[in-house]
Amino acid sequence: MKLCLFGGTFDPPHNAHFIIAEAIRESLDLNKIVFIPAYNPPHKFDSKPVTAVEHRTAMLKLCIDDVPQFEFSDIELKRGGVSYTIDTIREIKQNLGIKSQDLHFLIGSDSLAQFKSWRQWGDILKESRVVVARRPRFEKTDIDADLIDQVTFLNLPRMEISSTEIRDRFYSDRMTRFYVPAVISDYIKKHKLYGTEY
Repeated sequence: MKLCLFGGTFDPPHNAHFIIAEAIRESLDLNKIVFIPAYNPPHKFDSKPVTAVEHRTAMLKLCIDDVPQFEFSDIELKRGGVSYTIDTIREIKQNLGIKSQDLHFLIGSDSLAQFKSWRQWGDILKESRVVVARRPRFEKTDIDADLIDQVTFLNLPRMEISSTEIRDRFYSDRMTRFYVPAVISDYIKKHKLYGTEY
C-alpha cells in the first residue's frame, strides 16, 4: 500500500485540492490520497480564526466519499489539541504498518520555506517521503540547499487559487461556480458560512 497524506484546514475544500491530489496519485502511482483535516493547525490559529471543524469535515466528506482513490482520516480530530505533522505520520505508519518509503507527505512550496520551524522536521523527512507542490512565485533559491535535496518536486497543475480567495469571494458575493464543487457551494450557503445570507 502506497499512500500520500494531504493535510490542511480545508476551509473550504476546493477544486484545486482535488485536481492536485489526483495528479500526485497518478504521478507517483499511489493507491490512495488520504485527506487529513487539521483540528488545530499550529501555523494558522495564531493569526486567523478557522471555521468550526464540523463544517470543514462535512464539506470534505461531501467531496470525496464517493471517490475510491481518496480517503478521509479523522486522526487529528480524534487526537485533539494542536495538530503536529510528525505525530500524524508516526501514528498512521503504526496503525497501517506502512514503511517510510511507501508513505508520502504533501507540502506546499510556501510551507517548505518555513519547514525548519516545524516540530521535528528532520524526523518528518526520515519517516516519510516529502512531496512538494509548487506555488506561484516559488523559487528554489528561497529554500536551504540541504532541504532541497531531501524532498521531491512534482510537475503538478499550478492552481493559482486558495481557500482565502474563495472565502473572500463568498464574503463579497462574487461567483464561485468554478472554484468549488456545487455541493460545497450549497453547503456554505445552507449553513451561512463566509458571510453568505441565503
